[in-house]
This record gives sequence, C-alpha cells and structure tokens, in this order.
Amino acid sequence: MEKKIVLLPGDGIGAEVINSSKEVLNAIANKFGHSFQFESHDIGGVAVDTHGTPLPDETVEACKGADAVLLGAVGGPKWDQLPSHLRPERGLLGIRKALDLFANLRPVKGFEKLLHASPLKETVINGSDLLIVRELTGGLYFGEPSERRDNGNAVVDTLSYTRKEIERIVDKGFQSAQLRKKKLTSVDKANVLESSKLWREIVEEKKADYPDVEVDHVLVDAAAMKLITNPDQFDVIVTENMFGDILSDEASVLTGSLGMLPSASLAENGVGLYEPAHGSAPDIAGKGIANPIAMILSAALMLRYSFGLDKEALQIEAAVEHVVNDGYYTADLQVENGTLLNTVEMTEQIAKYIDNGYFYGKD
Repeated sequence: MEKKIVLLPGDGIGAEVINSSKEVLNAIANKFGHSFQFESHDIGGVAVDTHGTPLPDETVEACKGADAVLLGAVGGPKWDQLPSHLRPERGLLGIRKALDLFANLRPVKGFEKLLHASPLKETVINGSDLLIVRELTGGLYFGEPSERRDNGNAVVDTLSYTRKEIERIVDKGFQSAQLRKKKLTSVDKANVLESSKLWREIVEEKKADYPDVEVDHVLVDAAAMKLITNPDQFDVIVTENMFGDILSDEASVLTGSLGMLPSASLAENGVGLYEPAHGSAPDIAGKGIANPIAMILSAALMLRYSFGLDKEALQIEAAVEHVVNDGYYTADLQVENGTLLNTVEMTEQIAKYIDNGYFYGKD
C-alpha cells in the first residue's frame, strides 16, 4: 500500500513527537510491505512567524491532497498576546473546518503499570476503557457572532448547531458503540440550553436506527462528576464541541498523563487528522524528554481509520503496551523499578518491538 501523509509538526514538542510517529510508521512499512510518503508543512505559531498566519493556504491545500494528516501540537506563551485571528489555536480550528473534520474520537484506556500515576485511587480507575466522541465543527467555537461590544464592555459568543450537524455526530456515536460494548451515553445540558434540547430529541429519534445499542442521557455537570468517581459506567460518550473538549481533557487523569492519549478527527468522506491529546509543552521543548506515545498511538488510529490497516494498528498498540508493561517510561511518568527513557529511546524501543513482531498474532 502506498499512502501520502502530511506532517504538521507545529510548535513546542510537536516536531519531536511527529518525528517519533514517522519512525514508527517506517518500521510498520518495512515490516508489512507498505510505502508511506511524508510531506511537512507549517501550522500554528511557527506558521505565524514564517507566513504571517496560523494556517497558510499551502498547508490547507497539501492536507486536502493527502491520504491522512498527522499533527503535533500548536501554541505557546510566545504568541499569547496576539490578536485572536493570529493565535496558533486558530490554525487548529481552521484546519478542522477546512477538512470538515466533524468527529473527534478520543480513546481513554489506562495501562496497569501506570495506574499509580493518576491522582485518582487505583480502585476507581482500574479497568477504565472508554471512548469520547466529540463534535468538532459547530457550537460555541464557530458560532457567529462572536465579538466584543460596547467598547469592550460586553461580549457575545453564539452556540449554533443545525440538525444535520447533530445527526451526523450522533450517528458516529451510535456506530462507535456498536463496535464496542453497545452502550452509548449522550451528554448535554438539556435542562438549560435549546441546543441541548434539540440534541436530546435527535438522540431519541436515532435510537430506532440502532436497536442493539443501550442509550442513556446525562447532564454535562453530572457526567463530569461521574467520570472521576465512577468511570467504569461509561463506554462511549457522545457530546457537542465544548463539552467534549472539557470532558476529554478531564478523562486524561484516568491514564495518569496526557502523553498517553491519542485522538482521531474524521470527515464524512475525506482526509482524517490525527493528533495527541497533549499540548505543545513549551517548557520541555527541545530537551528530548517528551513522551511520544500519544503521537505514536495517534498514528495507529490513522492506520485503522484512514487506511483500513487494523492489523498494523494493533501491532503498534501491542508494542506500546509491552514497552510500558516491561517498565520503560518517560519523564512524565513514574514506574517503580522501571527504566527512564528519553523521546528517541522510547521511540526506538517501540520500533524494536514492532520489528520483533511477536506481540501481535502469535499462534
């Protein structure tokens, strides 16, 4: 299989972890006889510095012409004082909109060796394995008008959704539930927001199309509490843009580190974008100590969702799990009697386990 992959390193540790995903994908290509062609473009703060915009047109065109996109991270204090249209985060929002990436899939799965790294009790998080399906292109982040008024003394943001936008993400939630434990939790604020009332109505309508899926509705404040106190009650959560943004970051504490969480952003028919859940971590950028696992697992999601290479994705995921279970860790984690590795060493260890190949499909 030949595929063109656009790399968007972005800012901070983005370039370091993107390079790790590239190395691991090369190991997969060598092992399974694929050919991955890589092409790098700017986004975020580095794009502002170089091109005067967080999302250059050439980056958008390259992404549209690719088979998939891997993105590192954007942002940093260097650009915090820029006007809103030049903030690095606008590049991220812009590429999601340009590619019509309406669905963000955030798997949250803990590793037994890392349970101690979570601030929660191990008895609470042991066995946690859930998927958050977040709408990406509507809601408060894109609604118009969004502006300051009355000489800056008043502001307005608009939470806007169409029926079609809600229907397609709800369908993705149901479809994801069918592939897992057939349990879907829809999160909204239907006791207050009109948008959530329509959301809940559509979920109820869609139930008839997925009779094998059990559905419940939870208000977002209750969901936030239950995610921390009893995460095992969730399997697939589907929710709107801002709620999903907040809940998915909250769920990161279940694994002990954002450095372990991948994500996939999918279009209905088009290019998918894959990125780690963590930020640009400018405080450790250039030190070679970043955890590359979230980016590497994001590459595994790319193989599965964009290329249909589930066996290859499982090989990466198995290699990561065995590396962690064998006691290897990066500076953001602490493993008792383990071996501390830097970014390059962790990448090499995972690639080595892929080369060995006995972790997936051993008879």
